[in-house]
Amino acid sequence: MALTGIQIFKLLPKTNCGECGVPTCLAFAMNLAAGKAELSSCPYVSEEAKALLAEASAPPIRPMKIGAGVRAFKTGGETVMYRHEKTFYNPTGLAAVIKSDIKADELDRKLKEWNALQYERVGLNLRPESAALKDVNGDAKAFAAAAEKIARESEFVLILMTNNVDVMKAGIEASVFKRPLLYAADKNNADAMGALAKEKDLPLAVKADKIDDLIALTEKLTGMGVKDLVLDSGARDMKKLFEDQVAIRRAALKAGNRSLGFPTIAFPCEMAGNLDMETLIAAMCIAKYTGIVVLSDFKGESLFPLLVERLNIFTDPQRPMTVTQGIYEIGAPNENSPVLVTTNFSLTYFIVSGEIEGSRVPSWLLIMDTEGLSVMTAWAAGKFSGDMVGSFVKKSGIAEKVKHRKVIIPGYAAAISGEMEEELKDWEVVVGPRDASLLPKFLKDNWK
Repeated sequence: MALTGIQIFKLLPKTNCGECGVPTCLAFAMNLAAGKAELSSCPYVSEEAKALLAEASAPPIRPMKIGAGVRAFKTGGETVMYRHEKTFYNPTGLAAVIKSDIKADELDRKLKEWNALQYERVGLNLRPESAALKDVNGDAKAFAAAAEKIARESEFVLILMTNNVDVMKAGIEASVFKRPLLYAADKNNADAMGALAKEKDLPLAVKADKIDDLIALTEKLTGMGVKDLVLDSGARDMKKLFEDQVAIRRAALKAGNRSLGFPTIAFPCEMAGNLDMETLIAAMCIAKYTGIVVLSDFKGESLFPLLVERLNIFTDPQRPMTVTQGIYEIGAPNENSPVLVTTNFSLTYFIVSGEIEGSRVPSWLLIMDTEGLSVMTAWAAGKFSGDMVGSFVKKSGIAEKVKHRKVIIPGYAAAISGEMEEELKDWEVVVGPRDASLLPKFLKDNWK
């Protein structure tokens, strides 16, 4: 059972040093009890106290790593019901089904197509993580061959889907180095699946027909020493799935129910007759607490909106989305192309870069780190002042890329032009339009 704040406080060093981010040890203890802090934040806690506080300081939903390699992902570890309370930490993993009887050449084609589904947004590479290999005929040899091929020849994380313990063993032996997720233990095979997961130290999905049965299974498996579990409530109706996801999350966070303190998995691929409806269900799952979502296939028109939704939901609301400071080439700029400067707020970058691209005038866009603030806000906060922008332009290296000495600043920051010219003695500071939508005309009219 989790400790109370007062019980935790008695085990802390009581220095009130404030190095944990709160002024007193009592406040820190209360945050630990509420799942709003991590024990590692206290630099002076003893090893003995760490052992005693392990349960109390653990996130209410167990964090775990699925897979190995570049697409391995973390799931669980969440501490709040609503994103605005703090943040959501580990984005929903996206998987698609591959049937075990697939031919080798068809599997090659599918993996190649799926791997090409990668999108760059806000300086991040957005892509799906996992392939769910589904046993369709009980052929252990074919299942193992497909598992090995996916594990060795692709970056995708594996979900091994079979209720047959012998087939699962074959799949594990072929792909254990990729640390696959095993799906699933149920009331009929929990002992055997649990033993496999424990022996190989692999995460294990648990499936039941209702939440009460899930609790019985997770208690049994954790009692066997299996710690990394993923929950499938068995719901294959959208309304019931929504209710279960909320109920499981609430039970873990609000009621402190450790038996349900695990990430979840859902199967839109088993709930709809077409990918469009699957995508709709998956969008609901991403918004409402599902740890892993399994689709029937990956297609760009379905996947891209899900990736963008996921990015938006799992971006810390207390930190603005930013792009990396630096020089960005738009089109194929040369030594005579215009130079523009703006802030690193992601929305500003995408709007400005989009308008420049639409103008068909190849340009150099300088992105200055303003801690994610827009032009107006950064200027008002003193983070986009003339001397700072001028210094950034000098240090950026753009002078080595162009012959001219002209830099275009946003119209909303016209007031900084004088200070910039003092900092950039040999540069001409050109005030651009106040609205980014006017950039195409401005560039065409003023840059020949």
